[in-house]
Amino acid sequence: MQQNVTVFLKDGTMTSSIENVTIQVNETRKVGLEKCSFLFSHDTGLDDTLTGVILLVISLFILCTCLVLLVKLLHSVMKGKIAVVINKTLNADLPGKLAWMSGYIAMLVGTGMTIVVQSSSVFTSAMTPLVGIGVITIDRMYPLTLGSNIGTTATGLLAALASSGNKLEPALRIALCHLFFNLSGILLFYPIPHMRQIPINLAKKLGNTTAKYRWFPFMYLFLMFFLLPVSTFSLSTAGPTVLFSVLGPLVGIAVVIVIINILQSNKPKWLPKKLQTWDWLPLCMHSLKPIDGAITRLCSAINQCVPCCCKPRTDDDRQYTPVELKGSPDSSTKSTPANSAMSSRSTSMLITDHIVTV
Repeated sequence: MQQNVTVFLKDGTMTSSIENVTIQVNETRKVGLEKCSFLFSHDTGLDDTLTGVILLVISLFILCTCLVLLVKLLHSVMKGKIAVVINKTLNADLPGKLAWMSGYIAMLVGTGMTIVVQSSSVFTSAMTPLVGIGVITIDRMYPLTLGSNIGTTATGLLAALASSGNKLEPALRIALCHLFFNLSGILLFYPIPHMRQIPINLAKKLGNTTAKYRWFPFMYLFLMFFLLPVSTFSLSTAGPTVLFSVLGPLVGIAVVIVIINILQSNKPKWLPKKLQTWDWLPLCMHSLKPIDGAITRLCSAINQCVPCCCKPRTDDDRQYTPVELKGSPDSSTKSTPANSAMSSRSTSMLITDHIVTV
């Protein structure tokens, strides 16, 4: 706006002129707002933070319940002829010289199914129980999981393409980073047969350890998904010098231990006599038995204080395990009190009284 401005000079004279003057006016208006309506919004006295925590706990409980019910449903459905048909279909290889393409076709199936359901977690959660009951082999589940990792990037790509204006380019960059990161992992571990055995053998080792020590998955999740990331992030905040000076020796020691374990299993004569086994170390440094004993005693103490809280595992516990049978379907098998054996010409599923390692 234009305004007449009067200026007093040093010699006492006065001059005036019309100039454009910008005036900033702060104005406050009262606007009527309605409070959002949600589950705990009606006179509960809870703030937004506490409400969010409660809803998070409820959602996690519902998620875990749905996964448990999904496993129970698959256990009840995948029996008899259905299990045999799925076993023969998903685990079958292409004939002749095209057998090497079976894994890549399974990868495409996993990609397509994940794109359809828009969630790799749903796909892998549905397939994992089938591996546990022996319908799908671990070797076939591996490419299916890799395919689901590719299919899950489709959601990010679709979301990036929905961006508009100057946000489209950075959104596509992030989505393509996700895609090429998963592709690089597949190219690193799957095309070479010896490399693809590394994650498969690790999965078998972790599965056998979990079958022997039921508390092991919780410790593994805590270490790999909480303690290790938090420790690495905390060291990174102190600078790269501190990070590499701490993690460098730890990674080196881990690599040496892995190499010694491989040589102990395959070429023990290449090692010095003392390094051919870890028996010279304290038991707690090469076995989980001391930790398992401590946890068992703790559960027993809790069970005495609160009955039915912690039920100790006994030899009567039974679980579904894949058992390979040779012979005709009419061949006799040892029956169990829980269920009768389902047999086929090549494979059969039955309930055993002990844990069969992979």
